[in-house]
Amino acid sequence: MASTSFAVGTGGLVTPSAQKMTLTSSYLDIRNNGWAQQYLPELYSEEIEKYGDRSISGFIQMLGAEMPMASDQVIWSEQGRLHIAYQATVATGSGTITAIKNIDDVSGSNVAHSLRVGNTVVAVVEGVVFKGYVKTAAAAADPVIVPYGNAATIGDLTGVTDNSNQTIKLFVYGSEFGKGTNGMQESIEPKFLSLSNQPLIIKDHFEINGSDAGQIGWIEVSGESGQGGFLWYLKSQGDTSKRFEDYLEMVMVEAEKSHANADADVPAGSEGLLSAIGSRGIVGTGIFDDGSDPVLASFDTLLQELDKQGSIEENMLFLDRGANLGIDDMLGAINANFSGGTSFGVFNNSQDMALNLGFTGFRRGSYDFYKTDWKYLNDKSTRGLVGGLEGVLVPAGTSSVYDQNLGQNIKRPFLHVRYRASEADDRKLKTWITGSVGGPTSSNFDKMEVNYLSERCLVVQAANNFIRFDS
Repeated sequence: MASTSFAVGTGGLVTPSAQKMTLTSSYLDIRNNGWAQQYLPELYSEEIEKYGDRSISGFIQMLGAEMPMASDQVIWSEQGRLHIAYQATVATGSGTITAIKNIDDVSGSNVAHSLRVGNTVVAVVEGVVFKGYVKTAAAAADPVIVPYGNAATIGDLTGVTDNSNQTIKLFVYGSEFGKGTNGMQESIEPKFLSLSNQPLIIKDHFEINGSDAGQIGWIEVSGESGQGGFLWYLKSQGDTSKRFEDYLEMVMVEAEKSHANADADVPAGSEGLLSAIGSRGIVGTGIFDDGSDPVLASFDTLLQELDKQGSIEENMLFLDRGANLGIDDMLGAINANFSGGTSFGVFNNSQDMALNLGFTGFRRGSYDFYKTDWKYLNDKSTRGLVGGLEGVLVPAGTSSVYDQNLGQNIKRPFLHVRYRASEADDRKLKTWITGSVGGPTSSNFDKMEVNYLSERCLVVQAANNFIRFDS
């Protein structure tokens, strides 16, 4: 009779022990690190939210409106200054001025002047302020200014060094003509300033295969978008949606237009908030001295800049933590001795009232300021990581501009978002699902793909009323 043998597999069996002791070989190991299946761990199914609310969105939604657009670009026009003012180089001995600059961009290119013979000006050279008369202003020649005072030329004025290359600042305050003379020979046409921006396309993507979508986990989902349950893909999808919403805001803040010398693969880009303020607004550096108490005189330079731009009364400050606390300390120091200090009308502070050191608003000069922490500047996973920016000042209210599409003046927030939309497609915030999981089957792929898309740009009108605080 043929011999018969049997082999017994060892998979899943435990190795008995002759001693009453717990050995790694005496139980089923589900993690290869000493966990016993018969010893059930205590599980906290809820995910710990150690970073709090991780979203940084809300800045743009709070400040401005969102309006549709149906073109590849948005165009608007802004008024220039009413009065004539320049910075130039003057040969003091002759009064001839050259290299004339726009007073709002003295580092830019030379500009064609609008001075006319007969104009009277107030000018300053080397700290000496004097009144002058435009003697010649031929179109093909540099204008000549001579003083009204007891001096034949600018170089003869007391305190001015006779030099062929001095800096002069001047503005026109009127004109003067003799009896029986001709009238003003030239007219001044207002300069047309047209600005534009183009939308950019923002995309994101999430996918999950069918097997993982049906896999239950031990962690209870509590995502940013309010989803719940034990299906982990809901957490992943919710985080992707919330992250995309944050991207929509961060792009509007940080977007840049592509330079002509940029890599060929870099898209055209768009003008974001920080870029617009940098090119057309006011940039302040060292106002808050890297988070230490700002000197009141330094802060008051902001008021002087606002005065120069004819800014509106109410302004909002969005600051990082250091700058915010610095303003609190500055205001607290001013009001430390109420009888000789400043009363903050926003709070109606009095000697019988406890001083609120968490200031949210105050009035200085003729301006009201309302300030808040901007989470975007504090979060270590956003601007708080790289620094370089302490905050922005944004004017409250609306501006009146000429809309070239409507052909009329309209009131719009200084800051607003334009998104691409038409009867065929609204691209403000598109989300669609493809695949064979989680909804109607649209392909033979055993997965679910969630697609995100938006096409938008930021419009910053009257950027000269905005201030960017660089560190």
